[in-house]
Amino acid sequence: MGDYGLLFTWQAGVIYLLIINIIGFFAMWIDKVKAKRGSWRIPENTLFTITLLGGGFGTIAGMYTFRHKTKKLRFTIGFPVILITEIVLFFYIMIKYVW
Repeated sequence: MGDYGLLFTWQAGVIYLLIINIIGFFAMWIDKVKAKRGSWRIPENTLFTITLLGGGFGTIAGMYTFRHKTKKLRFTIGFPVILITEIVLFFYIMIKYVW
């Protein structure tokens, strides 16, 4: 069996969060470009999945940078609620089990 401990370091967590947030940011940009062109779009559930996987900062930044989905309450409330819930859950787990 390999050493899986290296996968679960705080550095790996930071790298993961950076990557998923970059993906979220660019997903919002790509969807905005496609919306302007009237072509195939990224499904809304995919954007929410990226946010749920830790890409909340990126999707929110993309939403406001590109003014995309800002008139949809589902996004303007949903993305921040997911992000805040994940932050609270992170600190709860850290306080209860790690610190």
